Amino acid sequence: MTDDPRISRLRDAGEDMRHARGLPDTPQARSPSYRLAYADTDFLLRDDMRGVRLQLELSKTEIELSERGIKSTVVLFGSARIPEPARRDEAAAGLGDLSDYYGIARAFARKVTERSLSMGGSDYVIATGGGPGIMEAGNRGAADAGGISIGLNIVLPHEQRPNAYVTPELCFNFHYFAVRKMHFLMRARAIVVFPGGFGTLDEMFEAITLIQTGRMKRVPILLFGRGYWNRVVNFQALVEAGTIAARDLELFRFVETVEEALEVMDGAA
Repeated sequence: MTDDPRISRLRDAGEDMRHARGLPDTPQARSPSYRLAYADTDFLLRDDMRGVRLQLELSKTEIELSERGIKSTVVLFGSARIPEPARRDEAAAGLGDLSDYYGIARAFARKVTERSLSMGGSDYVIATGGGPGIMEAGNRGAADAGGISIGLNIVLPHEQRPNAYVTPELCFNFHYFAVRKMHFLMRARAIVVFPGGFGTLDEMFEAITLIQTGRMKRVPILLFGRGYWNRVVNFQALVEAGTIAARDLELFRFVETVEEALEVMDGAA
């Protein structure tokens, strides 16, 4: 008989935690100092334990994605506020004009997921922030194709819950923005950016900066809507000021249609 090296000879941590719950109710057993460290929420939430919490957020998502066989992703960034076209009239001023991007993001995610499924379903998996707007459109498009998708949600002061189209087993929640952004990029084969605000700009520029500085391997960065992005960011002014090089503008591409985006991705594969 061959021993399985994965089986530990040491007592299981979960077993000890269950045993601790059954201890006699004494002052000693009730003392916070007596709690098992890994089962003591108050202890884990101390400022001193921030490094441990960062590690937990990094490890939990990485382990789950690896165990579910997710090899690579296509990341969709974009505004949580952009409504689907059917709700255009309910949107705040300006947002209704952007509602077509909801349909484009949904169609793009469906096409990418169809391709992913044709390759086994573990590559080019759609990943979004898991919220409403463009994020919902991305997860919804993957569901339209009958595939899976990832949602990397984050706790915000105002209520945000994952949209209904994220694959439940691939829906994660974060406290730390930095760790969340790492998971967006760790498996990315392409980064697709739709119109958005501060959060979208933050995510987009971090990805561009990591590639510009050689901290990340180059992947296609596709910006949907040249007109929108040229109004929001004067990229050419950065070149003229000398704060970026002209070649840095080649780190991303403007696209307008699903077909154009897929062609760019195919050319980079």
